[in-house]
Amino acid sequence: MFELKTTAGAPKAENYRELAAQLDALLAGEPSGLANAANTAALLFSGLPGLNWAGFYFLRGGELVLGPFQGKVACVRLQLGRGVCGTAAQRRETVIVPDVEKFPGHVACDHASRSEIVVPLVKDGRLIGVLDLDSPLLARFDAVDAAGLEALAAIFLQHSDLGQLAD
Repeated sequence: MFELKTTAGAPKAENYRELAAQLDALLAGEPSGLANAANTAALLFSGLPGLNWAGFYFLRGGELVLGPFQGKVACVRLQLGRGVCGTAAQRRETVIVPDVEKFPGHVACDHASRSEIVVPLVKDGRLIGVLDLDSPLLARFDAVDAAGLEALAAIFLQHSDLGQLAD
């Protein structure tokens, strides 16, 4: 059984280092992209404060399709280039949105969400999908979160066979 080690009160960067070590150990030896996405979403949701959603969208048939997540029910399909997820996927760069109500074309899956960060998942130059985190707090995410989540996404990609989840 895996037990989450908490770092309550620790600096954000230290929390991400601990989550990276935990994620690497959690995914070691398990190639299933589906299982790894589910466990990664659960680890992030329980290990990061101030979230109301954490999960994945995978590129299928030219659009982003909902994958494993933690939080309220979510939009199932998102268009590339639309909303925060679609923009991050199209640009292939992390997008931080301090106030989702001010983001042009924001797709509101949960009206309680106030800020968002989306990290594109790119493996061997190929877009696989995105890692998406939402918060009910304004300006919850910053550059430290971006660096930490990009490192966690890299660990997820390193361990996971995503052939069945993405085109």
